[in-house]
Amino acid sequence: MEKVTGIGGVFLRARNPEALAAWYKTHLGMETGMSIWQQAAGPTVFSPFRQDSTYFPERQQVMLNFRVADMAAMIAQLRAAGIEVQTNPDWDEPEIGLFARIHDPEGNAIELWQPA
Repeated sequence: MEKVTGIGGVFLRARNPEALAAWYKTHLGMETGMSIWQQAAGPTVFSPFRQDSTYFPERQQVMLNFRVADMAAMIAQLRAAGIEVQTNPDWDEPEIGLFARIHDPEGNAIELWQPA
């Protein structure tokens, strides 16, 4: 069976696409727009959730999850920029990794993950 080889793109609707792209570049270091973002090799999770899941906001059909190399440094960087970062020790699992949550300017929940 032929299989997909990875995520080829993530596309978001936005009230102000240019401002949202600038936010992702400034705070998460991501190339956006029609630029090619070369990612570091690593794990990717694809997991459908129940419609009534409370894992991320019900109004949001998809939640972005981005891998980070140093969660503490990322959290410090985001907080220094005035971005609220949520952490919860219950989210962290020694065999899976560390987790934190932020929201982009459009209100989309974003999960940050430092793999174990």
